[in-house]
Amino acid sequence: MENMLNIKINGKDYSVPAGTTILDACRMNGIYIPTLCYLKDINAIGACRICVVEVKGARSLVAACVYPIDREGTEIFTNSPAVIKSRKTTLELILSNHERKCLSCVRSTNCELQKLCNEYGVDESMFEGAKTPSEIDDSAIHMYRDNSKCILCRRCVAACQNQDVAVIGANERGFATNIGSAFQAGLGDVACINCGQCISVCPVGALSEKDETDKVFAALNDPTKHVIVQTAPSVRVGLGEEFGMPMGTIVTGKMVTALKMLGFDGVFDTNFSADLTIMEEATEFLDRYTKKENLPLITSCSPGWVKYCEHYFPDMIPNLSSCKSPQGMFGAVAKTYYAEKMGIDPKDIFVVSVMPCTAKKFEASRHEQAAVKGLPDIDVAITVRELARMIKKSGLLFTELPDSEFDSPFGLASGAGTIFGATGGVMEAALRTAHAVLTGEELEGKAMELTAVRGVEGVKEATFNIAGNEIRVAVASGLANARKVLEMVKNGEKQFDFIEIMACPGGCVNGGGQPIVPSAVRNVVDIRKVRAAALYQDDENLPVRKSHQNPDITRIYDEYFGKPGSHKAHDILHTTYTARVKY
Repeated sequence: MENMLNIKINGKDYSVPAGTTILDACRMNGIYIPTLCYLKDINAIGACRICVVEVKGARSLVAACVYPIDREGTEIFTNSPAVIKSRKTTLELILSNHERKCLSCVRSTNCELQKLCNEYGVDESMFEGAKTPSEIDDSAIHMYRDNSKCILCRRCVAACQNQDVAVIGANERGFATNIGSAFQAGLGDVACINCGQCISVCPVGALSEKDETDKVFAALNDPTKHVIVQTAPSVRVGLGEEFGMPMGTIVTGKMVTALKMLGFDGVFDTNFSADLTIMEEATEFLDRYTKKENLPLITSCSPGWVKYCEHYFPDMIPNLSSCKSPQGMFGAVAKTYYAEKMGIDPKDIFVVSVMPCTAKKFEASRHEQAAVKGLPDIDVAITVRELARMIKKSGLLFTELPDSEFDSPFGLASGAGTIFGATGGVMEAALRTAHAVLTGEELEGKAMELTAVRGVEGVKEATFNIAGNEIRVAVASGLANARKVLEMVKNGEKQFDFIEIMACPGGCVNGGGQPIVPSAVRNVVDIRKVRAAALYQDDENLPVRKSHQNPDITRIYDEYFGKPGSHKAHDILHTTYTARVKY
């Protein structure tokens, strides 16, 4: 039984578990305390001092995010004149050396600093500090860093450490303190894995993905280009948030309508190529499992994870599936099978991907094994946030749009691809197909829902008995968890046959290209769980829930590839990887 303490907050009586921080105690009793540096489970350093409160008997104001309640009768004041004055002064000090170009900032109206300044009536600073030069680091392919807007909250540093990458940190000291890589190296020159988790947690506009919407608009306005777009599963449960819709709202129909109104010549569902990935990956797994070669097979759908493997576990590259990701497979099919079917020269096809992931921008630049020599599989990969900007800029009233369906031949049939966006989804989809291949029987109804690999836990393990074969699997999301699993494998502590790894904690639903969720929400709502639940609900309502039963998949093998794992399939749908240095 928890030890409860009786306390007072703003003169009212409450009872809270001993050891609860003031921040959590107030939140659980309906009292909001503002924060900038704090991020639940990631960053609790009491640095920004925005969350200060009065505690009776304390010598000074205390940081609510790190101050534990360990005394009966503690009296707390969250909105006294001294507290309000302190927070306002802190905001003015932050603004004193902050680049205040709010009108054109990518985070305007979704900036936590801007919101607090509005709430506390701060529009100008009483202080004038030395401004950090606006030197933008755009060396990375997926994002830029503008330290003139950085408030030194260190959330990005904590997120990068949480990802087991830790390529950024605080440099220098005092007024010269800045966030960057060691020896001031550019982000593109270190072992960054492009996951974008730092962008997702930044409270201001210091970090952002590189906006490539101008390239897309230019292609749409080029009459010589046949411009097609694919949307990943997690986009349909994230995009609505950019237009004020509740988290987890499935907006597939409105999204398709918006893309068609933007002028795309074809609007397709990445679920198709996710199903194609399963056909190739399940075949690859069963071949390796039978031969007992290069096991465990590790999925290759997450480009952030693949780059992490290349940097940090190059000895595990032979274990990576050679399958391109669903994004890559779609682009490869678009410039081969689709080009032939439509009678269009592949060089005139411009493929746009809408992804929940900033690492997809890096993946789009990988040309190790492009389907058509001299042409990238993917021309531009944009995030959910970038698509929202395109829709807004074009004057489309998203919430008022009617629903419409994806175009054929890639998108109308469905399959198991929709659950790819949640951690464990790739594994579940693959096992549905592997079961059919090994047993000749189909999983039906609830039997299809392999709950052992579902959920937002960082590491999940399970064993499935399929036709007398004990298949040992593991699922990891977040790269710190990936390291735990890989170290267990290398040390001989655990044996697995099949491992799914997603770079972002919770999978693509929590990708670095999804809508920015402010800490006030992120600290109390498990966004991974909410968005993933929507994807599983979408899967449950689909008429076809297995990749091998998708008629579009059957057709492309009958008409083009022959069978999964064929020579032609390997030429077009598979790729290679490169060992990369860490420093």
